[in-house]
Amino acid sequence: MKLKRVVVTGLGAITPVGNNVPETWNNIVNGVSGAGPITHFDASLFKTRFACEVKNFDVEKYINRKDARKMDLFTQFAIVVAKEAVTDSGIDIEKEDLNRIGVIFGAGIGGIHTFEEEVKEYYFHQDQGPKFNPYFIPKMISDIAAGQISIMYGFHGPNFATCSACATSTNAIADAYNLIRLNKANIIVSGGSEAAIYAPGVGGFNSMHALSTRNDDPQTASRPFSGSRDGFVIGEGGGCLILEELEHAKARGAKIYAELVGEGMSADAYHITASHPEGLGAKLVMRNALDDAEMKPEEIDYINVHGTATSVGDLSEVKAIQEVFGEHAYKLNISSTKSMIGHLLGAAGAVEAIFSILAIRDGIIPPTINHKEDDNDENIDNKLNFTFNKAQKREINTALSNTFGFGGHNACVIFKKYVQ
Repeated sequence: MKLKRVVVTGLGAITPVGNNVPETWNNIVNGVSGAGPITHFDASLFKTRFACEVKNFDVEKYINRKDARKMDLFTQFAIVVAKEAVTDSGIDIEKEDLNRIGVIFGAGIGGIHTFEEEVKEYYFHQDQGPKFNPYFIPKMISDIAAGQISIMYGFHGPNFATCSACATSTNAIADAYNLIRLNKANIIVSGGSEAAIYAPGVGGFNSMHALSTRNDDPQTASRPFSGSRDGFVIGEGGGCLILEELEHAKARGAKIYAELVGEGMSADAYHITASHPEGLGAKLVMRNALDDAEMKPEEIDYINVHGTATSVGDLSEVKAIQEVFGEHAYKLNISSTKSMIGHLLGAAGAVEAIFSILAIRDGIIPPTINHKEDDNDENIDNKLNFTFNKAQKREINTALSNTFGFGGHNACVIFKKYVQ
């Protein structure tokens, strides 16, 4: 069968630098850091006392109080970004076949704060017998965001959650892409959300020595590809893409941001948390995506890298890029937007896919901030263009977005400027 073409017709985002897509993108292009002291809990005794939190979030602007109380914060974020993306897409719900609209929306961790609060409540009052909130399980489970979005709109198409750590929402996008091009759906609401800036999340990553501990200077703590990098900065938020079959989008006169032309998946099969030192899985996933898109490496203009600012991770990704792209690697623009918004874990892939799409639309490469000229890593080839500190104007026809997760999960997607 001939595969259908898939395009992006709507975007939604809530991030540490903006509560919608336009605000977020403006701050990303201008190199604004979303890092600051943790406010979600008392982190005074933790090794890391800062994070990239969403600012000025008033859930009642989006969800009524009664319904919001039944949702963990990660689900609230999912609802917010789905609403923005659906509105942005211009879908007329009353005219659509709702059996042909699906939701694939993931979370790497899910309702960790809900779990923490319920367990604390139990242990502090266990002498009174077990008393759990009836919404405990529906608030906690990571698939509930996809369920809540479908319930909100009455979408009866394919509905599930992906979970592959930091590759989660890229896998969601890839699954949505494959189902649409196989003609299993006309439209799929796809993405991910995360809200893990609480004691278990920060404490857990601290115990692994994964987080930066640069408490005296949070805004410059995320330093991808710099010699002084000391770990990632945890973030929160969500991203949502409306993926749509091309002819369906054209028939309803939808605006088209970009075309999704390829996806790749692979496994490092190496270590539970560390990436393969030679970038084995990263090389494989990018090659798989290029093969799927039937593209040559020379056709890629920009890579939004995983780039978490961990010692081994950044180095292995650079090695993989150099091997896959060869001499063309020096003609690419590369940037890590995690330097501004931190690492959104399961939501990272969707948000970074949005940045890749908007880079194509606007012809601008977002920067990798927080790099100093005297802070190069001698093991990283600094002849590569990491787009340090300042956005760069450039015509972009094709962008690739990488995500790699604990467990060795790798996923990437390729977006291309839409041409009829």
